[in-house]
Amino acid sequence: MPIAFDNSYARLPDRFFARLDPTPVAEPKLVKLNRDLARDLGIDPAELETEAAVAALAGNGALPGTEPLAMAYAGHQFGGWSGQLGDGRALLLGEVVDGNGQRRDIQLKGSGPTPFSRSGDGRAPLGPVIREYVVSEAMHRLGVPTTRALAAVATGEPVYREAMLPGGVLTRVAASHIRVGTFQFFGAQRDREALRLLTEHALARHYPDRAEQGARGILDAVVEAQAALVAKWMGLGFIHGVMNTDNMTISGETIDFGPCAFMEGYEADKVFSSIDQFGRYAYNNQPQIAQWNLAQLAVSLIPLLGETEEAGVEQAKAALDRYPDLFSAARRAEMRAKFALIDEADGDDDLIGGYLTMMAETQADYTLSFRHLAEAAEGDGAPLTEVLQHRDLEPWLASWRARLGADAPDRLRAANPLYIPRNHLVEEAIAAAYQDDFGPFETLVAVLDRPFDAQSGQSRFAAPATPEEAVTRTFCGT
Repeated sequence: MPIAFDNSYARLPDRFFARLDPTPVAEPKLVKLNRDLARDLGIDPAELETEAAVAALAGNGALPGTEPLAMAYAGHQFGGWSGQLGDGRALLLGEVVDGNGQRRDIQLKGSGPTPFSRSGDGRAPLGPVIREYVVSEAMHRLGVPTTRALAAVATGEPVYREAMLPGGVLTRVAASHIRVGTFQFFGAQRDREALRLLTEHALARHYPDRAEQGARGILDAVVEAQAALVAKWMGLGFIHGVMNTDNMTISGETIDFGPCAFMEGYEADKVFSSIDQFGRYAYNNQPQIAQWNLAQLAVSLIPLLGETEEAGVEQAKAALDRYPDLFSAARRAEMRAKFALIDEADGDDDLIGGYLTMMAETQADYTLSFRHLAEAAEGDGAPLTEVLQHRDLEPWLASWRARLGADAPDRLRAANPLYIPRNHLVEEAIAAAYQDDFGPFETLVAVLDRPFDAQSGQSRFAAPATPEEAVTRTFCGT
């Protein structure tokens, strides 16, 4: 049965994108197919495992019903206006409606140059494809809104970066690929008609219950979605690394897993991204950067927010003013869950803050510092003591235990993962894949498929990196 594509974005005016076909590759080979995701999309996995389908997922030929296009967008990168950007190495093949009636994009990433490539080759090394597959699927299992990976394909030809590397193509699935930068693209051109069409399209697709509210409806919805998303990142110790406005989705999904990382030793100002030289996107800066990005969306929407510019500015400001309280509430809810604090009480903020202070003072492993609270709730503080190594832990534990209900251990294990995509494990999988060994990749994906469940024989996947294994810098896939 052929895949039922229904491509609504392709029905927008031509200035929203450039139509073109992927660039063929030498020898496509399926590395991994996400069979569960395929089924969720209403696609028989066998349909994607045929020789013709694998070739199409690498850019050789086309799946029936697709209308490949590179989306136009603009954006601020590290706070500076970059003007026109667009899909420089990706093509939206089309859209399917999944089993829940939700419209989902299917996109090829690394499929060759486009009119937006800005002299780039449009390709991706296999390593970044492996990284995005691992981390995006782990984020999904951790309960974070995210783009997902449907397939990873090796191209059989080299990609030239600092060295010659094997090439790959990722098939990415998203609620949509509409970004803050998509609105900025038309806002910068003062194309009010395009802004109106884009707003109507985004509302119909993501927030149909707000359709009558127009631009204010989309702005309010995105403010709410991003406040909730960044609170989840913070709760997991996740550092996105490249929070440019073209990497913030209207849907509230995490997108772009190039220089991202999960913290091990807790440092509030931790930075991994090799291109974030001044720490703009450090862990603790992420909530403020999200608000800054949302302000750029608001600026783009001003022509639609009021009959006059002054009225539009007032509406934009009113929407943005909601963000601090929304984020604080979402952040507090995330942290209360991580400590199994069901009922609010005076002093809870101090209790949580005191624990984070201890973690920071010893640079304790972020994930295990929360995971081992479950044993501590059961009366065994030894695993937590080993991780935290802080003189004030016992008095803190006494105060915290007094706040817990009988089901606290179960709540703690449900809120705090044991397994995350630790940098050294991801790099290990990539290094093996470059040698045509996908065993470590398969094992890592399988473990991360159940991040909250202790798995027999998999203790190394829960352990922090040794000094020799530590990865301190992460890099963009470009």
